[in-house]
Amino acid sequence: MRVGSLAQIPLPVQEHLTCSVNGRDSRKIILRKYLRSAPKVLLPGVGWPVRVNRSLRQKSVLPDMDNALSHKTKQEVLAKLRRAYPKAGLPYKAQLLDQAVALLGYHRKAAIRALRARPKPPQTVTVILGRPREYDPQKLLPVLKPIWFAALQPCGSRLVALLPEWLPAYEADQRRLDPDLRACLLAASARTFDRLLAPLRVSLRRRGGTRPGSLLRQSIPIRGEWDEEGAGWLEIDTVALCGGALDDRHAWMLDGVDIRTDWTEQRALENRGQHCTLAQFKDLEASLPFPLRGVDSDNGGEFINHHLVAELRARARPVLFTRARPYRKNDNAHVEQRNWTHVRQHFGYERYDDPAVVPLMNALCKGALGQLLNHFLPTHKLEKKKRRPGQSPLRVYGEATTPYARVLQAREVSAEKKTQLQALHARLNPFQLGREIERQKKEIEARRLLA
Repeated sequence: MRVGSLAQIPLPVQEHLTCSVNGRDSRKIILRKYLRSAPKVLLPGVGWPVRVNRSLRQKSVLPDMDNALSHKTKQEVLAKLRRAYPKAGLPYKAQLLDQAVALLGYHRKAAIRALRARPKPPQTVTVILGRPREYDPQKLLPVLKPIWFAALQPCGSRLVALLPEWLPAYEADQRRLDPDLRACLLAASARTFDRLLAPLRVSLRRRGGTRPGSLLRQSIPIRGEWDEEGAGWLEIDTVALCGGALDDRHAWMLDGVDIRTDWTEQRALENRGQHCTLAQFKDLEASLPFPLRGVDSDNGGEFINHHLVAELRARARPVLFTRARPYRKNDNAHVEQRNWTHVRQHFGYERYDDPAVVPLMNALCKGALGQLLNHFLPTHKLEKKKRRPGQSPLRVYGEATTPYARVLQAREVSAEKKTQLQALHARLNPFQLGREIERQKKEIEARRLLA
C-alpha cells in the first residue's frame, strides 16, 4: 500500500513519527519512517497501526468496516464466498475479492488468504461401534495371570478350554471368586484373553542337533502323511541339553507324542547311545495308557540302529517303524512342536553334563510335569485343510481338549486303564502340580550348578 501524503496517515501515527524525529516537521522523514515501520499486509479485520505501551500495534477494526454484521453472519458470508472461490475464473475471483473487502472489511491480501483457506471440518460425535465391553481388565487380570502362568502360557483358545476345570482348582488352592467375576471369565472370548495377555508374552531362540543315521535307514520306510486312526501312533525325537556345545558329553531329552490323543512323555538320557536310548524308550512306552502300534522318528543314529529296530520287529505284534525325510523337520511336526513347549520351556538351553541330574529330571517328567501336561493343558487338533487356488491352504482346527479327555474317548484304551486315570485325575490340582514342578526344577538347577 502506497502512502502519498501526510494527510493519509492516521493522526496517532503522525504524532508518534513526529516525536521520533526530534520535533523536526519534515514530510520526507515522516513518510519514510512510516513506510519502513508499517506492515506490508494487514491481517483480516485489522486496521491501522497505533502506539500502545511503547510498541507499534494494529487496530482490531478498519475505519470503514461495517460493524453492523455479527460474527456469525460474517462467517456465513465467508463460507459462501469460499465455496465459490476455488472453481472461479480470474475475473470472477476478482469480484469475489471485492465482495469480501466490501462486506467484511478485509484487506485484499487478507481476503485472498481467507478465501483460499480450507474450512475446519465440523465437529462430529464419536460413536463406538460393536458390542459394549462386558469386562474390566483390572478385575480379570489378577485372576487370569496366575492361571495363565501355571498353565504354561497357553493361547487364548486353549485358555478358554481349560478355564472351566482350572477355576474350581484356583478357588480350592487360592481364594474364592465373586460369582460375577467367575461368570465374566467363563464368558470372555479367546481374542479377549489374547489381547489382555499380549504384553506378558516373551519369545526365546531355538536350537537343534540331529545327525544322520547309518545305512540301516535305507531299510526303514519313509512315512508320508499320517492316515492311521486311533491311539498308539508315536512320533519321537531327541533334544540336546548342551548349552551350545554339541560334544556328546551332556544329557539329552527323549520326547514322544501320540498324534491322535496328543499324550506326551519325556525322558532324560545320560547320552545318546543306543543302549541308553533303548532303555528309556521302553520306560516311556510303559507309561503310555494305550498299546504302541507305530513309531516315527527322524534319521538320527539314536533311533536308526539295530537295537531299536530289533526291539520293535521282534514282538508278537510288530510295531511299525518309519522315519521322516532327511532335513524335513515338518515331517515330524507334532513332536517338533513339543520339543519347544514341553522341553525348552522347562529346561531351557543350559548345559546338563552331570549324570546325577538325569534321575531327577526323569522323576519330574514322569510325575508332576507329565501329569500337568497330559491332564490339564488342552491342545488343538487339525481337522482338515481347505485348498484355495493361488493361496495357502486354510487350516481348520477343532475345539481345544486335553490329552486326558481324548484318551478317555479312545477305543484302544482299556476300561481298567480309564478307571485308573479318572481316579488319578480326581486327586490332582494343577496349582499344586505347578508348585511341585518349580520345587523340583530348583533342585535340578542346584545339582546342575554343582558340576
